[in-house]
Amino acid sequence: MTDLISIDFQNNHSDMTNTSYVGQLGEDLAAQFLVRNGYRLVSANFKVPIGRNMRGVSVSGEIDLIALEGKTLCFVEVKTRSSDQFAAPIAAVDLRKQRQITRTARVYRKLFNIKTDFRYDVVTIVLNKSGKPKIELFQNFWTEAKFRKKLWNDEIW
Repeated sequence: MTDLISIDFQNNHSDMTNTSYVGQLGEDLAAQFLVRNGYRLVSANFKVPIGRNMRGVSVSGEIDLIALEGKTLCFVEVKTRSSDQFAAPIAAVDLRKQRQITRTARVYRKLFNIKTDFRYDVVTIVLNKSGKPKIELFQNFWTEAKFRKKLWNDEIW
């Protein structure tokens, strides 16, 4: 599903770096896009500690947008780029990022005792010089099944 909208994205915010400005603009555009497509926003920038790394340092996870589409809870990662000349924004949602979002979503569901269906979506945004960003939604981009621990069985190798 692709939707194009027009917006002026000139950076007039001296207190924000260009990267954080582009990221915030992307999250705002993604939220508007989702609402126009029937989603109901639940939360933005949900951040929570999810454990410790191998050095014992606390690790936190963040989910850009949490929304409902019907009865399905959607954990949405937003990736915004000013250009896709080098790589598509979707390439940044790698296995490590997926694992971090999955862990954060587990904490969210446990914290709020959520038992409904859920999925992981990605919204990519490429800002063009013309002022019309290209927005794409990838529903159910990954599932938790790939991160479940494998159980040993009784087979002999």
